[in-house]
Amino acid sequence: MTDAVLLNVQGLHCEGCANAVKKIVARAHPEAETQVDLSAKLVRVTGVSDAAAMAETLTKGGYPATPAS
Repeated sequence: MTDAVLLNVQGLHCEGCANAVKKIVARAHPEAETQVDLSAKLVRVTGVSDAAAMAETLTKGGYPATPAS
């Protein structure tokens, strides 16, 4: 089974935001796959197991994030 994390991300308003989030994830984890749900403001990152660390990475990149419950 592949690890994945689900994050609540603030500031997701458009495709440009979604692409920016994907780039932030790709810089930190080039092997990860990122799916963005703009309407729910959720980001699923497959290939990453530490939700808190991924949330911190996105927050530092300008998109405040928290692990989704």
